[in-house]
Formats: sequence, C-alpha cells, structure tokens
Amino acid sequence: MKKLFRAFAVIRLAILPLAAMMGCASAVLAATPAPLTSLHAIHSLSHAEAAKDPPVAFEATVNYRRAGETTLFVQDGGEGIYVYADASIRLAPGDRVLVRGKAADSFRPIAFADSVTVVGHPGLPVPVPATFDELTRSEHDCVRVAVKASVLSADLALSGGVSDIHMILLSDGGIIDAYVDSGDVKFLDQLLDADVEVAGVAQQHFDGKMDPTGVALSIPSIEDIKVLKRADASPWSLPIAHMSEILTNYRVKNLSQRVRVEGTITYYQPGSAIVLQNGDRSLWIRTVVERPIRVGDRAEITGFPDERDGFMTLAEGEIQESPVYTPIAPLPSTMAQLTGSKQVFDLVSIEAKVVMEVRENLQDEYVLVADGQVFSAIYRHPSVAGLTALPMNNVPLGSKVRVAGICVLQGSNPWIRQVPFNLLMRTPDDIAVIARPSLLTVNNLIIVAGLLLVGFLAVGARGWAIERRVRRQTALLAYIERRRRRILEDINGSRPLAEIIEQITELVSFKLKGSPCWCQIADGAQLGNFPENPGALRIVKRDIPARSGPPLGELFAAFDPLTNPRDIESEALALAAELATLAIETRRLYSDLLRRSEFDLLTDIHNRFSLEQRLDAQIEEARRHATIFGLIYIDLDHFKQINDIYGHRIGDLYLQQVALRMKNQIRSVDTLARLGGDEFAVLLPVARNRDDCEEVALRLERCFDEPFFVAGNILQCKASVGIALYPENGATKDSLLNAADAAMYQAKRNKRQVEPTPAG
Repeated sequence: MKKLFRAFAVIRLAILPLAAMMGCASAVLAATPAPLTSLHAIHSLSHAEAAKDPPVAFEATVNYRRAGETTLFVQDGGEGIYVYADASIRLAPGDRVLVRGKAADSFRPIAFADSVTVVGHPGLPVPVPATFDELTRSEHDCVRVAVKASVLSADLALSGGVSDIHMILLSDGGIIDAYVDSGDVKFLDQLLDADVEVAGVAQQHFDGKMDPTGVALSIPSIEDIKVLKRADASPWSLPIAHMSEILTNYRVKNLSQRVRVEGTITYYQPGSAIVLQNGDRSLWIRTVVERPIRVGDRAEITGFPDERDGFMTLAEGEIQESPVYTPIAPLPSTMAQLTGSKQVFDLVSIEAKVVMEVRENLQDEYVLVADGQVFSAIYRHPSVAGLTALPMNNVPLGSKVRVAGICVLQGSNPWIRQVPFNLLMRTPDDIAVIARPSLLTVNNLIIVAGLLLVGFLAVGARGWAIERRVRRQTALLAYIERRRRRILEDINGSRPLAEIIEQITELVSFKLKGSPCWCQIADGAQLGNFPENPGALRIVKRDIPARSGPPLGELFAAFDPLTNPRDIESEALALAAELATLAIETRRLYSDLLRRSEFDLLTDIHNRFSLEQRLDAQIEEARRHATIFGLIYIDLDHFKQINDIYGHRIGDLYLQQVALRMKNQIRSVDTLARLGGDEFAVLLPVARNRDDCEEVALRLERCFDEPFFVAGNILQCKASVGIALYPENGATKDSLLNAADAAMYQAKRNKRQVEPTPAG
C-alpha cells in the first residue's frame, strides 16, 4: 500500500515499548484492576487513563485484517478500535473474537492483544453511510462505513511484497485514499471515472505530531466496491489534447472553510510564508503579506486548511498582529528528533560542524554535519528594493556552531525512514560559533606526515606512495570544488540553462569515474550523456527537488550491472540535484521578473515601459532606413462612471475584455500597450501612409460597437482615438506620444459636441 496508509499502524506501534514497560511496573506496584469489557468503556478513557495500560477483555467483530501484518480493526455496534495483534494469528473479516490484553494511549485509545480467540462468525458488520466531513471529524474511527464517490485513480501497489490496489476517491467533501486487498489488475480500468460505493474501515492519515492530515479507507476485497455508474467513455478513448490547451479543462471547487489560529510569530518571509507557534504546536502559513512584521509578536492568522507533503498548513493567510511581544526561545534538539518529523515547523536549535558556506543572490547557505548526517541552515535575504544584503557571517570551516531556525522537511515520508531537513534562519545571528576548528586539521597532519617521512628514509618508498595517493585525492576534491564554483558563477551569470545542466552532468560523470550521467527536465529536454542501451545497465535515479511543488526533473547515472551500489553514487547525484535546483529555479525567477517588467499584470499586454522601449527602437530603425510608422492613442470614454457605478472589480474585468478585443483588431507586427488607467496605445511599425493608420484606428473604434458583457452587466462603451505619424507629427518619443494624445483629446471633444453623455 501507499506509504501514508502505514502511518496509522506506525504511530500506534511507536508506543509498544512504553506500553510494555508501564505494564510491568503496574504489575509490581499494585494489583491488576478489573479488565474493561466493552469498546465503549475503552473509548471513554482519557489520554492519561489510557497511558496507564488498563487491562481489557472484550468481544468484537473483525472488520479488517491485513494478512501477514499486525494491523487489526474490530467493531462492536457503532464503535471500533485498532488492535495490535501478532501477525501469526489467522483471522478473517466477519469473525467474532475475544480480545485479551491492555489498552494504550494514541490518537484515540487502542489495544495491544495478548490473545485473540475466535468465538463465532456472524459476518461483517453492515457498513454505516458516512460523509467526508464525518470522516475528517473521526466520527466513525475504525468503524466499517459506506462512502459514495468517484474514482480519480486506481493503481496496483506493493506492501510487504503483497499486491493491493490504491484508489484516490473524490467525495462530495474532498479526497479519500482507499486501499483494497486485491491484486486484480483487470478490475482497474473499469474503475477510472466511475461512480462507486465502497465499504471499508474508516481511519485517518497523521503527521509526525499526531495531527490528522487526511482520511483513508481499508477495504477487505473487491466485492466491497459497488459500481453505481460507469464512466461515459474510457479515459483511453479521449482525444489527444495539446499540452498548451490543458488549462481549458482545469476546474477547482474548494469547499474548505476559513479558520483562525493564534500564536507567536517565529518566522516571516515577506510575500511567501509565516510560521506561527503556540505551545508544542507550530503551523506553516502561505501568504502574500509583505508589510513589516516583527518576529516574536503575538498574532492571529486566518486562512484555509491545505495539506502539503503530508503536513497540514494554511493557505492564503491574512495576519493581524498585536503589540504583545512574547518571543519563543529555540528548543534544543538532536538529529534524531529533527529527522523524525516530530519538530517540523518548530523553532529549534542544534549544535553542528560547518563543512561548507555558499553566498547566493537570494540566500546564504551553511552546510553542516551533526551525528554524521548533513543538513543546511539557510538565511534568505530580505527582498527590499535598493537594500544590499548584509555580508555573510565569516564562520571558519570546521567550527562547531549552534544554529537556530525553523525545521522544514524536504518532502519525504517520515514513517518509512529518517528524512532530510533544513533550518530556516530568521537573522544572520542565528548561527553562532561555540568552538573554533582544531589545529589538528587534515592539511596540518599531511605536513607533519611529510616531515616524518623525511626522517624515516627506510620507509621512503611506502611513504611516497601514501603521499601521492593523498595528493591525488586532494587535487581531485579541489578540481571538483573549482568546477562546482564555476557552475555557481554561471548560474548567476548569463550562460544558457542547457549548458549549465550539461556541466552538472559532466561533473557527476567525473566524480563517478566516467559513468554516463544525464538529466531529464520535467516537461522539457533530456540533457547529458545518455547511454545507447540503458536497459542493460544499472540505473540510479535522483529527483531534482523544488523549493515548493513537484520535482523539477530527474538525474540519472548508469553503471555496469555487475557492480554493487556505492555511497559515492547517491552523494554525487545529491550534489548535482542541489545545483540543478538552483539553476532551474534561478532561470525561472529571472524569466518571471523579466515578463513582469514588460507586461501589464491586469491585461497581459505590454506596459508603458515596454512600449517606450519599442518606440525608441522604431525611431532608430526609421531614421536608418528613412521610413515612416504610426502611433495610435486610445482613451476609453466615461470609464470613471463604470468604476463609480459598478465598482473597481467590474472596471478591471472590463479593461481585460477591452484589451482582448483590441488585440484581435491589430496585426501580428503591431504592439498593443496599456499606458495606465484607461489609456492604451498601438505602435504600427509598418505603415505606408496615414490611411494605413486610420484604417487600424477605425477598426479599433468599431470594436466598441458591440456591448460588453461583464459579470452579468451589459456595458455599452466607446473609445476616443488619436493618430500620430513619424516624422510628420514628431521625431522623438515624447513628441509622438504628445501628438497622438492631443489628437485623441481633439476627437474626444468633437464627440462630446455631437453625442450626449451616457447615463451609465
């Protein structure tokens, strides 16, 4: 099954040693209390009472048993419970069992079985109809329920070497993961896009802090899936869609309700994120707020629940801070705690050793080692126009430091293994040196060894070989570091992205002694040294992670199939993945900023800055070849009345429709730009005479003859147009704009003399 499904069992298994120890202690100190004989009595326990491991002896019916695992759900009436039972106990859904053992604390009380005895077989309980909202509130936890939904995906998966089916269902309230104990692949194609009713045991996904992040169903067999309505057509019979047209089929209906939380601000990245902490709980909030906010202030935030990478977050966050300053001290932590996802988004501190420092355009990064594991501490520069980033703290390599920041995971599954993480520092002072590097460095030891070898000429041959090998390794590391720094310089320069990616794959090949390495950009090109027959080689793959969202692509390396995996393979690909992430995201950010500087954000046409650049270039071109060109100035009539009567939202939508309609009237060589407010201009680089310009101007005026339908409102609007011709009406940019503007206002005055002002 998918990895998050096992989170439920892993959480509960995590308390097994504690339950066993507490059980032994209670047996010694006091007499065993009377066992609890019903599920209702167990559910009535408080967390503190359940943590005392009271004995249980109850009857219930098996509603789900995963073969070969300890996972067991039982139900009695309308209540259910999770039972940890030895995997060797053979049970079938519908068996009536007597469970003896102890209760234990978890998200809700659970049971650890000393024995499970079959006392009958009444059959599976009748499933209870359940809604998505009821499942999210755990109203049917561990109970067999019936849910109606449509199937978004159905795929074969493996869990412990056993095949099963993982389905993603869309119910009226949201997404549900469903896991079916079956390997019948012939059944999968019949499920896609079908309306179904499924019967299974309700449960929840959890993160490392025991906070619910989603809902799931455990389904014993395919017979528990009832197809209510098959898809109108097979997904594989749909017409092939062009990738540029996929957005036309995109629809989202989000029924999530706004929530409000409070706590202390522990991290703030303007226009991106806020972290709020309250006691032992912390929350990542995505926001577009950019005003100054003080870390340490008490605040309230409102937003919409959103699950990202297995953790609950808030989206579209709005903040209301208070003047109450209650800073939170970083919690001292260990690598085991931070990699176990128990402290994700918490403000923590840890002692580590500095092995590398990198100053980038947008951030400073310190690569650190603690307990033999590598992580990064990152300080992101404030994105304030005209503000130069402070110098990077000079921390000598090899120093022992104490670093504080927000713990963020890198999109991994905390229930399978320890996960990589980074710390987001709030200020440059969040890293402090507590011990300088020792004088007993590798370089100093090499020098001492060299001096000793001179005194021991008897072992000169052996010493020479050792020194040569060490020097070769040092030179190799130095060469790799020089190439890495050159790649970082190229990322910050103007070298094409494809060349940078190829340099990265070459660096990996060099570290792996010539093994082929290549990169597949997501929805993009394949770059690097792709082998002729990859199927005959052992392939190692590494995702190129994004700071947010899906991976940016994949890196591959190929080896002889007879060789065994080595640590250097994952290390080399990990280095390449970090460099590739930096290169791709830096280029994307530059492209986005360039477009924002040239295009109007509301209408998606050229802005004044872009028009003036093109106008200057066109004047130079016309002077060089003694040609003419035209400029048309357009002003919307009575636009202020639209804003006053219908509001600025309708006014913005009207401007978007106006821009689209005018864009359809001009030629591909012409440039339409919004100068600001309700003023537009069209540059006509190809114009033989004034008649050519007047023909385009007439089309622009006539495109306003048909009414505009804006959000249920009918707007009958007009525009005034003025024409300027180079060099007849002006030989400079400003004179042409002024001449076209004056012609437009003359046309507007003439129109007012013959037309009444519209009533709205």
